[in-house]
Amino acid sequence: MAEHRHIPYQPPAASPSPQAAADAFRDRVAQRRSIRFFSDAPVPRELIESIVAAAGTAPSGANKQPWRFVAVSDPAIKKKIREGAEAEERAFYEQRASSDWLRDLEPLGTDSSKPFLETAPWLIVVFKLMEDDIQQNDSRRVYYVNESVGIAAGLLLAAAAHAGLATLTHTPSPMAFLGNILNRPHYERPFLLIPVGWAADDCTVPDITRKPLDQILVFE
Repeated sequence: MAEHRHIPYQPPAASPSPQAAADAFRDRVAQRRSIRFFSDAPVPRELIESIVAAAGTAPSGANKQPWRFVAVSDPAIKKKIREGAEAEERAFYEQRASSDWLRDLEPLGTDSSKPFLETAPWLIVVFKLMEDDIQQNDSRRVYYVNESVGIAAGLLLAAAAHAGLATLTHTPSPMAFLGNILNRPHYERPFLLIPVGWAADDCTVPDITRKPLDQILVFE
């Protein structure tokens, strides 16, 4: 079996107080909310590059990194994406969604209208790669794709929140229209549509709470 080179690991510099650092990060991301009212104020391209670079540090199955982030700022393309998303959302609300699902959505006040897809200065479309871009060892296989891309998307949301940006995880279903609009190859499948920008001055969010720690953490 071929030997593969390893290099020394240099961990990040330890915080003087790891607990304080963990608490500060928790408090920061606790302020993150799913935003549907965006300002149209510009967001520098360099800021988008930074949060996507953070997402690209995610672990992945066999280090295949099966993700692609397509950042859209062109108004014409955003308009097409909105039209495609709203078509799917109308079908969802009027035909596909069960009564239980619609009832659970009521507190959020959502409907098929998605103006934020044009208002937000950026749309980041996250694609999952069902094949590797590069053939290695006579194979283009990828592994644990949903898990890998999900972790990367989570890091992107955390990085955006750390920078003070507003985001929304939008999942119109089905999402094949995104690949068609953006001319992506057949092995790239849409995973998430994330508007990114600044929250509008008059932005509001649903009055909901998160589960307390004792409902999500078990020690054994």
